[in-house]
Amino acid sequence: MTTQPPRGCGSIHADYFLLCDMDQAWGIVLESLAAAGVLVTVFLICSLFFLICKVQDNSKRHMISIYFFFLLGTLGIFGITFAFIIRSNDRIRPTRFFLFGVLFALCFSCLLTHASNLIRLVRGKKPFSWPVLLLLIVSFALVQVVINIEYLVTMLVKGRNTFLNMGSEEANKDFVMLLIYVLFLMALTFLVSIFTFCGPYKSWKRHGAHIFVTVLFSIAIWVVWITMLTRGNQSLGKTNWDDPVVAIALVSNGWIFLIMYIIPEICFLTAPLKLGDYPPENDFCQPTFIKQATGVDNHAYTQDEIVIFCCLLVMRPLQVIPRRFFLPVLTLFP
Repeated sequence: MTTQPPRGCGSIHADYFLLCDMDQAWGIVLESLAAAGVLVTVFLICSLFFLICKVQDNSKRHMISIYFFFLLGTLGIFGITFAFIIRSNDRIRPTRFFLFGVLFALCFSCLLTHASNLIRLVRGKKPFSWPVLLLLIVSFALVQVVINIEYLVTMLVKGRNTFLNMGSEEANKDFVMLLIYVLFLMALTFLVSIFTFCGPYKSWKRHGAHIFVTVLFSIAIWVVWITMLTRGNQSLGKTNWDDPVVAIALVSNGWIFLIMYIIPEICFLTAPLKLGDYPPENDFCQPTFIKQATGVDNHAYTQDEIVIFCCLLVMRPLQVIPRRFFLPVLTLFP
């Protein structure tokens, strides 16, 4: 039997009907928002490469690596949205289980690294170098990669059919359990971002506010979609809402990342520095002036300068004596 394609779809496979079904418009709306997010993210990545040479402050220049990996994670979040619009099959389900947690772990690892660096900057301490920032991002995100690989290998060893044909309720519980580390990263980032407001340098606190607001909205989105996925849909009897709920969460969180965090950060990347940005005696972010030349000083010139200076000190009091007192002395000399 051949399935009749819905209105708006041509001769395509039934798994892709939601991408073009005019009767179920949620798929078209979400893929449009995801495609717009992909275009905006690609534009921001290109603009980031253009702004590298425009940044004059080393502390801000080190943040570019964080922004780059964050944009890669956001690009992946918009891209994986299409995997939840397409009907689940033997190729899509492993992709969902693996990439969802890894991409969000990468984004929240970037936010956590940025917040940790800001804690030092708001207190006037030396920031982390860019290799250390990259090491922190990779270390935080690598944990989720290992967790997802172990889960997929374990499930596939038990039996490929067992993994692919598990019930929706069991699959949803496993899906949420895989994201416990991402939830931990989210909570830790939120806690660390609060400490970025404790410091004398207010200009760096603005960046901490971006992270705080971004994670706050992300927590709200995650609470809603996890509740709907594990409890709400079953209680309402709408098990076919599982994929739309996750897809909406992906698109919403992706746009929150762009609007609340990365766009303001890029806007302030080339902003002129103010006097309150840095401590007055901060060696790591102040320009280096002319260094003392190495070599042996010419002591002859130094001795002449000392003699002239002493003569000036002696002659200075004599200038106040009237000239008539010197006339008897001057007559003694021819």
